[in-house]
Amino acid sequence: MTMVQSNMKDPKAITGKTVLAWLLGFFGVIFAANAVFIYLALGSFPGVVVESSYEAGQAYNQEIAAAKLQADLKWQVSSELVLNGSDSGKLVVTAKDAEGAPLYGVELNAMLRNPVHDGADVQVTFHADGGGRYVGEVENLAAGNWTLILLISQDGERKFKSENRIFVKE
Repeated sequence: MTMVQSNMKDPKAITGKTVLAWLLGFFGVIFAANAVFIYLALGSFPGVVVESSYEAGQAYNQEIAAAKLQADLKWQVSSELVLNGSDSGKLVVTAKDAEGAPLYGVELNAMLRNPVHDGADVQVTFHADGGGRYVGEVENLAAGNWTLILLISQDGERKFKSENRIFVKE
């Protein structure tokens, strides 16, 4: 009986080079995916809420005092966003004092702040419509989440501030 030896290699044999190639390929895909996710995360939201946390902390006691004075006034302020078209509309604010009488002689300022994109904020200027009702035109308001920051001043002094989250549908 004779034995036949073959010098041919098995094409399906797993060698050290094959294992190394698969390991490098696997981790290369993982690192590439992580790099893409990190790039997109840092590009979409920088994570900065306030520029200087020290200065925000210093103003904290003043904010508490202003909130107490605002609560003592017991003003009744409501707002409504009425959309006309795809990205424009009116912001209607009704302001009354503690007895329900309309507020006159006050200055309203509002900003619709996008919580994700810094440059997308929309400033709203108001005009009095009578009876404590103030109307402001809103332009370039994209669909999504917004924070409505409403300030009411009287005689140059801030009397009222509110921040409310609103959602604009397409």
